[in-house]
Amino acid sequence: MSPRLAAANALAVVMAGKASLGTSLPAQLERVATKDQALARELAFGTARWYWRLQGLADRLLQKPLKAADRDLQALLLVGLYQLLYTRIPAHAAIDETVKLAASLKKNWARGMLNAVLRRAQREGAELLAELEHDPVIRVAHPRWLQKRLKQDWPEHWEAVCAANNLHPPMSLRVNRLRGERDSYLARLEAADIAASPCRFSADGLTLAQPCDVYQLPGFAAGLVSVQDEAAQLAAPLLELKPGQRVLDACCAPGGKTCHILELQPQLSELVALDLEPARLERVRDNLQRLQLSATLKAADGRALDSWWDGQPFQRILLDAPCSATGVIRRHPDIKLTRQPEDITALATLQGELLDQLWQTLEVGGILVYATCSVLPEENTRVIEAFLQRQSGARQLPISAGYGLDQPCGRQLLPQTDGHDGFYLAKLMKVDRGAAPDNRTGA
Repeated sequence: MSPRLAAANALAVVMAGKASLGTSLPAQLERVATKDQALARELAFGTARWYWRLQGLADRLLQKPLKAADRDLQALLLVGLYQLLYTRIPAHAAIDETVKLAASLKKNWARGMLNAVLRRAQREGAELLAELEHDPVIRVAHPRWLQKRLKQDWPEHWEAVCAANNLHPPMSLRVNRLRGERDSYLARLEAADIAASPCRFSADGLTLAQPCDVYQLPGFAAGLVSVQDEAAQLAAPLLELKPGQRVLDACCAPGGKTCHILELQPQLSELVALDLEPARLERVRDNLQRLQLSATLKAADGRALDSWWDGQPFQRILLDAPCSATGVIRRHPDIKLTRQPEDITALATLQGELLDQLWQTLEVGGILVYATCSVLPEENTRVIEAFLQRQSGARQLPISAGYGLDQPCGRQLLPQTDGHDGFYLAKLMKVDRGAAPDNRTGA
């Protein structure tokens, strides 16, 4: 299969609201020659990244909108526009190869339309986009609801957030401190001619100058290092882990933070790794095995305590809550197409329910760290504020750190160019089982 057709097929499913690229693209890639799979991924993810600009341009170039039944054709057109505007593929190849694929869609009637639109885009695309940029949706390439929400929540930062979302993400590593120090691994990378630099905030983190295949990394298969964004590496240290503690990692898949917890404190009495989907726990199991670590894996809804909790309290809980993932759009640009405004309210409700239920399993004196990869306060500080109003025995602990923006509750990290993803962290202590503490923001 043509890599262009694979990208268009995967995108058409996403545009219909039926899947993410993470689920629609792999099946298409199986039908593409190995040598062309990287191109198919680039076309799919790149078109999703710039979808709102490309669609705005397509609307200007088309004489009339395409019908819903022609969503596959719409996706193919956007893939063609992406090639012309954002890749080094020669224009004649981008146009000719895209136009030919109308036959593969059994829509030969569209060849002339595709050819005319793409050739006009070749001549006038840059100028037309410049004219369209009065619309912030087209200028920042984000859906209107999200552009407005970011502008409202982060009036001083929203354009920088959008710009970071539109970049290719850096590749960051977490050095396994049980197997060596960061500086020594940095030297191993240098010896392998892989350029990297220490992360600014994570004591275990390194960022590569250029992404590479994980098996090019020295000692990856042996567990010396893992791939994990710097922001995600900041969660486990907040737990203040000590030997003998029983720890819960809730919503744990794919297991990066699970493994980091065990690397930071290998003498825990038990680490329970909980996730809703049994299939997702296979990723956790694979990561644990590669790093030669062990945990108790349980598949269950964290809110249904009777289905998984044995009644023995935890001294530490990490809740990496399900969220909109608006902090990692640069890694999953199709979020711009799949996420809808009504999702945020539903997610905030779920996050509050998880907090309320998991709080019951925490020992008095224990610490719960709440984390999301969202940049929306509705899922973050407001969830924690509401929780503190409901739970009189909860006290917010300060996060004394140089990263992120201080919030009424917790700290918000916004995505940084060549730096960490968007992320949120809050730290809570259970001071008693119900009496209101004198100072909920005290240490």
